[in-house]
Amino acid sequence: MSSSSIAANAYATAARLFSPTTPTARPSAQGAGFGDILRGAVQNLDQSARATDQRTQAMAAGRADLIDVVTAVAETEDAVEALVSVRDKVVQAYEEIMRMQI
Repeated sequence: MSSSSIAANAYATAARLFSPTTPTARPSAQGAGFGDILRGAVQNLDQSARATDQRTQAMAAGRADLIDVVTAVAETEDAVEALVSVRDKVVQAYEEIMRMQI
């Protein structure tokens, strides 16, 4: 399994944790909340990783061009980097909140 697939599976698991069936998830009257945005990003990453895997398998079978595979891998890497960046900012914000004095 490629590292992008492992990362995609981890983020897909995170998306399931933020699913609407989770008791802590509440519908927002003002539109999409952070959980909805994060869920969409994780689903986008999952779809991108699956497409990359399919193109890689097709190339191995001789049915796809190398350029398509390289492009798909680059798109998946961009999606992973964006999601990791969001995760890092969330962790940074959490740590800052924890340092606040009450």
